[in-house]
Parts: sequence; C-alpha cells; structure tokens
Amino acid sequence: MKAFMDENFLLQSDTAQELYHRHAAKMPIIDYHCHLDPAMIAGDRKFDNLGQIWLEGDHYKWRAMRTNGVEERFCTGKDTTCREKFDKWAETLPYTMRNPLYHWTHLELRRAFGVDAILNPSTAGEIFDVCTEKLRTPEYSARGLMKKFNVKVVCTTDDPVDSLEHHLALKKEGFEIKVLPTWRPDKAMAVENPAAYKAYIEKLSAVSGVAIGKYADLLEALRVRHDYFALAGCKLSDHGIEEFYADDYTQQDIDAIFGKVCSGKELTQAEAVKFKSALLTDGAKMDHEKGWTQQFHYGVIRNNNTRLFKQAGADTGFDSIGDFTVAKNMSKFLDRLDAGNQLAKTILYNLNPRDNDLIATMIGNFQDGSIAGKIQFGSGWWFLDQKFGMEAQINSLSSLGLLSRFVGMLTDSRSFLSYPRHEYFRRILCNLIGRDVENGELPASELPFLGQLVENVCYNNAKNFFGFWA
Repeated sequence: MKAFMDENFLLQSDTAQELYHRHAAKMPIIDYHCHLDPAMIAGDRKFDNLGQIWLEGDHYKWRAMRTNGVEERFCTGKDTTCREKFDKWAETLPYTMRNPLYHWTHLELRRAFGVDAILNPSTAGEIFDVCTEKLRTPEYSARGLMKKFNVKVVCTTDDPVDSLEHHLALKKEGFEIKVLPTWRPDKAMAVENPAAYKAYIEKLSAVSGVAIGKYADLLEALRVRHDYFALAGCKLSDHGIEEFYADDYTQQDIDAIFGKVCSGKELTQAEAVKFKSALLTDGAKMDHEKGWTQQFHYGVIRNNNTRLFKQAGADTGFDSIGDFTVAKNMSKFLDRLDAGNQLAKTILYNLNPRDNDLIATMIGNFQDGSIAGKIQFGSGWWFLDQKFGMEAQINSLSSLGLLSRFVGMLTDSRSFLSYPRHEYFRRILCNLIGRDVENGELPASELPFLGQLVENVCYNNAKNFFGFWA
C-alpha cells in the first residue's frame, strides 16, 4: 500500500517518476487564465488567516459544503467568522474523498505551508493556527505566494470598462512577475436585459470617450478600449458563452437590433443571436489585428438556482454543465474568420466532456501551418479540471491532434493558493506518457525527446505561443 500523496503521488511507473522529477517539476508557471484580483497583487494583500484565503470566493468549496449539509451562512454569509467557515470546511473535507478538492486541499497544505497532516475536525485547530501564523509573514502575501510557486506570468480577467490601474501600476513599478489583463467583453454582448445593457453602454461610452448611438459607435468604443488594453500588455481575449453564435446577418439587421435594445425594448431570441453573432465576429477581427489569442469558454448553464442566486449572487456555485449543440456553429464561426484570413490564435474550452473529440477534430480543420498549434484544445475546465477530466482531454488531443504543441494548464482560480493545480496536471501528464513507455507504446529510446515534450507542455509552449516577452 502506497503512502498518501508521497513524492510519487499519481506517478505509477519509473518512467513517469523520471519525467516528472527531472523535467516537469522544475518548470516555472505561466497562468494565462485566472480570476485573481489585480488590486490584491498591486496592494500585496496580506491574509489574516487560513479560513480567509481558502474560503473567500471559492465556489468549489461552497458547493461541496452545501452538499454536506452546511448552512449558507457558513459559505457566503456575512454573520460568520473565517474560523467558523474554516471549521465547517474541515468537517466537510473527509466527505470529499475522490473529489479533486480532497487532493487540491492537501497539495496546498503541503506545498504552501509544509503541512503533511490530513485535515479533518480533529486536526483542524492545529492546522489553522500553524498556517495562519505563516500567512502573517511577508513570504505569504499575495506576491510572496506567487514567487513561492515560481510564477512568471498571470493573466487576469477584465471587462472593457475596467481601469486597469493596478496592472499599469505593477508595470510601472517593474514587478518581476508579469500581471497582464485579459479582454473579457461578455457584458457588451449581454443584450437579454435592456436596462442593464443600456447602463453598461453608458459606462463604456464614458470610459472610451465615444458617444454611442449606433452599432458602429459601439465598435469604435470597444476598439478604443481594446487599444488601451494592448498598451497595458494584454495578449489574450476571453469569452464566456453558452454556445457559438454564427447566424447570418446584414449591417441593417444589426443597426436595427442595437437601436431596439438601446431604446429599452426586449429582443427576440433570433435578434439576440444575430447581434451576438456580429459582435463576436467583429471582436475576433480586432484580436487578429493585434496578434492576440482568443479564448472561448463555452457550455455552462449559469445561476440555475434562482432563490439562492438572489441571495448569494453570481459565481457562488450554482452553475452546471450544459448540453448545447455547437459543432456546426463553431465551425461556421471559425470558417467565417478564416475565409477572410482573420482567424486569430484560438483556444477552445468545452465544459461538457462529450465534446472532447469534437474539439480535438475541429481544431485540425483550421490549423494552417502559420503557427504551431494555432488552434488549441484548452485544458480541462471547471468541472473537468480533475484527474479523469484531464486524462480524457489529454487522450483526445493526443489521439486526434498533437499533444506536443499543447499550451498546457492554467488555474482558472480566484485563489493565490491554487498554483498546485499545475503540479496536479503535470503529474497526470507524466503518468500517462510514462505508462505508454512502460507498455511499449512509446519508445524508451526517445525518453530525452519525451522529457522535452513534457517541459514544453508545462511551460515552453505557452511562453512561445502567447509572446508575453515579445
């Protein structure tokens, strides 16, 4: 019986162990998609205790706690202390066995704090005290933790109306870790609520200095902000969409639809989809002009629980996998851009695992030889960033594309303790490759090349693909 989470955790062969310890473990981290608050990095936030850094904003943990019978006030409530919330998490954790939270939690304890104990109610007090004492030292500030995990780049997620003041301050300061914005224009497409949309357009008009009266003005205002993001170092866009939008439309259609929603009238479903089709395409063309990489996270049904959404708000753990039919529209959208030679580097992330092979084959349609791995199958995302999900994504990409050109893992997290998710991915990657060597499916004589492949997927591919130092 192997010890729990020893140095060869998830590494089930000698070859896997060699690939991880000699190649993967040493590589720095590029976290090219996350939800960290740039203000916390600029201000080098200090954390008061383990409960605060672990449970503040972590909807993964809240979701598990609710399932375990924990009251909402110990998740998102304001009338409970961080210690009370932590104790409820410690009570819940033993029940998360075989959920990735069990592994992530113990990896974070070990890698960040050097704590090897198993967290449960009997150990909770001591673990809380030991970790809290460390969190109150400079090494465990927001920046300190990033340095501790050998992070070189993080890309936050930012709205076109955001000031980017913290990114610019960090750039001016010369902070050694690149903290770059990512263009996330979802609200510019959110036409379902005319009142909220009109208010957003007013904000966009104010920050861009463009009076927005028609669709062409909207594009001009977005372009002004797009340029501003580029000056702040932005290299990527990101879109959180239910499905791909690729309906046919005319300029007259879009002008009329934009005028209608800005006048406060509700759009039909067909009108909303046409508008989103136009704006998604026009935005993609802007990304291509600047040489950015566009990311599409699709397939989520958000805010399913109306009662608790009203109580706790968005991004609090009430989202799930959707079953949208996407292949034809995804192909049409990408082809529409490629036909005009305006298809930017692209990463596609699915949330429904049934789409793994769909994406792995779709990306091959639009590789044009101009850039290695120009169209990417993104790493296992959200409900799929666990062992089985990562293995499935790697296997589909390996079988139907080129794993060797993959840009690797990201945290997609709001927590400064989430960097061990990169280690988790790296161990899984090395184990799969090592298994193939041990089984005679890959040649042991090519171990040096396989070691380089591992290093590339862990770091070098992302470094070269995104051009963060260009």
